[in-house]
Amino acid sequence: MATLTTLLALADSRLPTGGHVHSGGVEEAITSGLVVDLTTLRAFLRRRIATTGLVTASVAAAVHTGALSIAAADRETDARTPSPAARQASRAQGRGLVRLARRVWPDAGWDALGGTPHLAVAAGVVGAASGMTAQQTALSVVYTTMTGSATAAQRLLALDPGDVAALTFELAAGCDATAELATKELADLSDPLLDALAERHSARGRPLFVS
Repeated sequence: MATLTTLLALADSRLPTGGHVHSGGVEEAITSGLVVDLTTLRAFLRRRIATTGLVTASVAAAVHTGALSIAAADRETDARTPSPAARQASRAQGRGLVRLARRVWPDAGWDALGGTPHLAVAAGVVGAASGMTAQQTALSVVYTTMTGSATAAQRLLALDPGDVAALTFELAAGCDATAELATKELADLSDPLLDALAERHSARGRPLFVS
């Protein structure tokens, strides 16, 4: 099934969109002593799925279905991203995703996105161009929100890769449920802790990850 293959490709950590240089706040959480082992990583990932994952996926799904225009989705994402550092990280990843998508679907009208779209906006357009369903688009966003942070934590804490992989399987049902919820309406949850971590990270010297 072509759409399933596309979903798997978009969820692949090897996808050259620049996501591998972003930790989703987990580097700063580790530096701050909030994430120190597998148990605290589990709590962090659950929180990130339920907040950032849900909000980003809900905007992506709305763009996919046409419920939000690109311009409106950009404004809605800005409004839901209080941290300037987090907004910058979102736009950097959105730019990377569009750069790849131009090669795969060259006739999808990428110029309408501008030079630095938010990740949520870019993901919505990519999902529609690829032929996936809105829920599959939302799932790819939620899943990569989780795995990006999980992979970064594995590297930073020198965790057993098998343990981290098992944790992502454990959280898979939560990703599915979050993606389904994201397709129902725009989410507007905020997480002050993640915003604070993003700002603190941007001010810290010589971090390993961009965000």
